[in-house]
Amino acid sequence: MSLDLDYYELLECDRSADEAALKASYRKLAMKYHPDRNPGCKDSEARFKAINEAYDCLRDPQRRAAYDRFGKAGVNGGAGGFGGGHGSDFGDIGDIFESIFGSAFGGARQQRGPARGADLRYDMEIRLEDAFTGVTREIEVDVAARCDACDGSGAKPGTRTHRCSTCGGHGKVRAQQGFFMVERTCPACQGAGEVIADPCNSCHGEGRVDRRKRLTVTIPPGVDEGTRIRLSGEGESGARGAAPGDLYIFLHMARHKLFEREGTTLFTRAPISFTTAALGGCITIPGLDGRKHEIAIPAGIQSGKQLRQRGAGMPVLNGRGHGDLVIQIDVETPTRLTAKQKELLQAFRDTETGEECPASQGFFGRIKDMWEDLTD
Repeated sequence: MSLDLDYYELLECDRSADEAALKASYRKLAMKYHPDRNPGCKDSEARFKAINEAYDCLRDPQRRAAYDRFGKAGVNGGAGGFGGGHGSDFGDIGDIFESIFGSAFGGARQQRGPARGADLRYDMEIRLEDAFTGVTREIEVDVAARCDACDGSGAKPGTRTHRCSTCGGHGKVRAQQGFFMVERTCPACQGAGEVIADPCNSCHGEGRVDRRKRLTVTIPPGVDEGTRIRLSGEGESGARGAAPGDLYIFLHMARHKLFEREGTTLFTRAPISFTTAALGGCITIPGLDGRKHEIAIPAGIQSGKQLRQRGAGMPVLNGRGHGDLVIQIDVETPTRLTAKQKELLQAFRDTETGEECPASQGFFGRIKDMWEDLTD
């Protein structure tokens, strides 16, 4: 890609474009080709530099007039960009940089001190019964905890720190990155602004030591797979007394032998005999609440029918009430019959008229009609 292009072509503007149009196009292209948005791309970096050179020239009325008449030769060989005598529009660059990285970049430059400690993750498996009632668990985690010997300062007790000579106590150093001056955390003091001359013997200047911590976790009723519980300040301690991170408990549900769950609804399958399905009856389902739920089976129920017990499901997390318990009925055909049972069933079949099973009668009626149509 050749960048020896007309300045107006670089900015994708007509030669009659006014100042506002030039600026709008420049801002759009500068964001598009910014090196931080295209890391490692030499073409984008070259394009970005050329765009800045073009805008630096055309935004100045006198230089633009010279360029329009004599080309690049009329503006001292096009000595624009960040190295040009006029310099670049740093107000515009600042706006673009903020558009790319957000307003938090400006605030970050005012931060001082070591970074906050890292957050930690702990995966915990619980039973469905525990999710129903809520439970308290004790866990042990290995963390970088505050050093008791130096109280997290990193300095040997009785000694003092002194101002960092690298950053002058600011905790930040400036470095040239591409076309920008960027502030970064001082590598000598890790942002503290102070250097430890005599480090603590226990933590070697870190202000924290590895330790196993025992914690109590309260799990509320109604939690589900993937529920996250945050324990504020129970993560790793920050270096040199910085604020600690948090500990996040991620919950996982163990497989239950009877119930499946979807939100606050519990599901189970109940096989019943074909006589119970025909005559009706009652079955008992044990609930997670410890109660026995009597489920009435209406006469003539079909396999796959679902019955609902209101309020017998899971509790609402951080709310009131419970979901439902849904029982899917599976009618089971007997496979082991005694001679007497076979005799009774045969006697029953001899009395059938077809009206007992309307769906079956309708199906075979349609088959009969189909054969008659084919033989006509």
